[in-house]
Order: sequence, then structure tokens, then C-alpha cells
Amino acid sequence: MSATAGTVTACGADARRQEVERVVDQNDEAADAVEWLTAKGFHAEPGVEDWHGLFWGAFAFYGVSSFAEGARFVAAIADAAATVGHDPDVDLRPNGVTIRTSSRPDGRLSRTDARLAARISAAARELGLESDPSQLQMVGIAVAQDTGVDTRPFWAAALGYENLGEEDAIDTNRRGPHLWFHELSPPKPGRGRVHIDVSVPRSVAESRVRAALAVGGRVVDSHDGQWWTLASPDNHGIDIAAWPDDYDETWG
Repeated sequence: MSATAGTVTACGADARRQEVERVVDQNDEAADAVEWLTAKGFHAEPGVEDWHGLFWGAFAFYGVSSFAEGARFVAAIADAAATVGHDPDVDLRPNGVTIRTSSRPDGRLSRTDARLAARISAAARELGLESDPSQLQMVGIAVAQDTGVDTRPFWAAALGYENLGEEDAIDTNRRGPHLWFHELSPPKPGRGRVHIDVSVPRSVAESRVRAALAVGGRVVDSHDGQWWTLASPDNHGIDIAAWPDDYDETWG
């Protein structure tokens, strides 16, 4: 390679690096400009009374009488999303429509989510639909592993998930339960464990706990109404979590 060619190549690499840095700076500036909200702050926004903070975002469920009625509602949701410039996740079933909104993969909420939620709720009212928080929940799997052990690559490979942050793995299409990895306490080498985390609206949490107790479950621990650790008759563990609904810190 000639010296001239090497200089041109170096200049091209410098230009590409500068362009990458410019794009990164723009993304950082855009992120800084976002008006982030806690779940509690989200609830304080107008028109979002139908919505609840769960793991990974804000959610609402509206019952419908048929798949066709639900499809009409989904069309209205698409119009709201186009107006706001922010797309939600939508799950259409013959008995109802579930909507999730967040502004980052980790579920962090912004004022844009609140604006979208308010427009969707207004569209639901125009169609005569009512929200039903009892139909909302997000399920996660908590994987306890011994100190110095990292089982996340195994779980991610087996489920086709991708890593998120330092402790999670997720289905990028947001269909399956998320995985959260933490240290087993006290340590028990070779004895990894899992339990189920269930995030529900605060108004639903205590009735969900009572229902589990009525069929043989027991309370292992209670955390001031924020979450309950339950055990099945054969000691499988489930946490019922209300705290994400009015959490007063931003995610991530």
C-alpha cells in the first residue's frame, strides 16, 4: 500500500469515527431532553387513570365483546400512536386488548408515554370500553445462583433471550417472562434456585394474595404492602409485587 493510500484510508476511518461520535452525542442529547417519569409521576399525569405500572412499563386492559370490536380499538390505538409519535405493544384477544408503553427497553417511562396513554384511554371511552385492572399482570423468573457463577448465558441461549443490563435477560419481542439473576443467599454451591415474580396493580395485589392463601399457600414474608413472598404447599416460591405501580424512582 502506498503512503498516499494509507493516508486516505486513515482519513476515511477518522471521518467514520467522527460520524459515530456525532450520532452518539445526538442520542445522548436526545436522552437528556426526555422528560422521564417515575411510576408515581406517571399516575399524576392527566387522563391515565386506567393505567398501571408493572414490570417493564405502564399497562392497561380494556374488555371487548368480540375480536372485531377489539380490532377497531387497535386501529384507534394506531391513530393515537401516530399522533404522539410513539408506538406501544398491543395484545389483541377476543375478550380484550392489553396495551403496554415505555420509552426504554428496561421499562422506563416518560411524559410521552403518559400522553400516549391518555389518548388511548380517550379512544377507549369513545368506543364505550372499560378498563379492567384485574386482568393485568407481568410474570418474571428470578434465578438465584451461587457467588461467582453466571448462568445467564445458559438461560438466554435456551430461551432465545438477549441480555439487558447487568442482571436481566429478556425476550426482545416481549412475549415471555423476563429473567432476573441474583446471588443465592446463603450460598449453596451446585444448588441454584428459581422463584416466580408476579407484578400486578396495587388494587389487585392483596386479593391475589388472599386467593393463593385460600388454596393452601402461606405467607413466608410480607414487606409493608409492597410485596409478599408466598410458598405453595410443597414450598415453591412466588413473590406478588405491588410496588411497581407507584414506584417513585425511574427504572434503569
